[in-house]
Amino acid sequence: MVLSALEMRDHRRKNRFADYQDIITSPIAPGVSILAPAYNEGESIVQNAQSLLSLHYGKFEVILINDGSKDDTLQKLIAAFQLEKTNYAYFSEIETKEVKGVYKSVNSSFSKLTVIDKENGGKADALNAGINLSEMEILACIDVDCILSPESITRMVRPFMEETNRKVIAVGGVIGIANNCDIQDGTVTKYRIPTSLLGRFQVIEYLRAFLMGRMAWSRINGLMLISGAFGFFKRDVVMAVGGYFPKTVGEDMELVVRMRRYMEERKIPYKVGFIPDPLCWTEVPESEEVLSRQRNRWMRGTIETLQLHKEIKMNPKYGVLGTVSYPFWNIFEKAGPLFEITGFIYTIILLIIGDFSAVYFFALLLMMYLLTLMVSSFSILYEQLSYNNYKDKKDLNRLILTILIEPFLVHPKVILWGLKGHIDFITGKGGWGNMIRKGFKKAEDRKNIVTQSQES
Repeated sequence: MVLSALEMRDHRRKNRFADYQDIITSPIAPGVSILAPAYNEGESIVQNAQSLLSLHYGKFEVILINDGSKDDTLQKLIAAFQLEKTNYAYFSEIETKEVKGVYKSVNSSFSKLTVIDKENGGKADALNAGINLSEMEILACIDVDCILSPESITRMVRPFMEETNRKVIAVGGVIGIANNCDIQDGTVTKYRIPTSLLGRFQVIEYLRAFLMGRMAWSRINGLMLISGAFGFFKRDVVMAVGGYFPKTVGEDMELVVRMRRYMEERKIPYKVGFIPDPLCWTEVPESEEVLSRQRNRWMRGTIETLQLHKEIKMNPKYGVLGTVSYPFWNIFEKAGPLFEITGFIYTIILLIIGDFSAVYFFALLLMMYLLTLMVSSFSILYEQLSYNNYKDKKDLNRLILTILIEPFLVHPKVILWGLKGHIDFITGKGGWGNMIRKGFKKAEDRKNIVTQSQES
């Protein structure tokens, strides 16, 4: 909490009078290749592509990778952007599934757009195909269904330009939750918290993770994870380590750890940065079935990454990465569910054998509960002091209520989902699972719903 508060203070001071338009016009501003894999995104792919092409930046390209979609994703892109298959010189420096074709538009208005059509190989494989084709020095790897702020590129490339004594190899950003928000012209115009308990819980969780957790890790240069939905990477380092590893479901975390190992082993001064500005929004699952699959996948990805890079554990050769970050993730993220389940079982055993102090138990439970409330409350406070996106007092009241009941109604389920991830990893069960999305509501759609409700 203290480290993140200090980092947030410094970030706000440094950027209070920053003019990001200077970055757009600067001749030394780095070029950015936006890589967006798409699989069965036919319903929204055209709008998503238009949103990416309208970002405010001088030198960038958009590479959409159609990862073997079974719907009309490719056909809609061809029709909307006047695409034609080209004899583009595609060099497979990173091995991927077969690339069927590369498409460019005959309309000069869409000259920044390139579409790759390939066999299905998963998100990591699709990103590797985009990396092979990319030409810019910065890679922006995003989920195609995310909503980006028009200024997202200018703010995310700034850390790459600022450092002089060490190389910035990656920069992460905050992921906002767009459920129940108003969307207009590809950006969030009205912030609201989700209506469901699981949705509100994830708002709290994301604030804790981004504004508190990752800000603190950034302060000590110990960040091991950049969200796969919104991350910027130095292309030369990504190519040097061989791109994404397709055989893990935690490809985003694994790539960051591998890049950091590469820099540490060569003793090159480097940094993994983090921008706390709300620049990207996504839809989160609000059903237990879908959310459980997501958390199961996150746990399996964490275990796989820690297993693949176990050589760095408590190894001073890897600095903060080996002596602080890795042990923390190994104990609190990976083994957390195991410790909590063990503690619960141990308490039951003490009750059965009669070796149980009610006074001590409830005092300890109260202390843990109040600590949880404090951490969650401060994460909301950080958001309000820095950005104040949730201006409606009713939303804040609902978030506070969620904080009060989360430890009893939601947290036990998260622990069980994490435990299931351990079991599935041990038994060899893999896969991503089907992440069902409801889609975003536009502002005019919401107005129509309200009008119809009033009329009825």
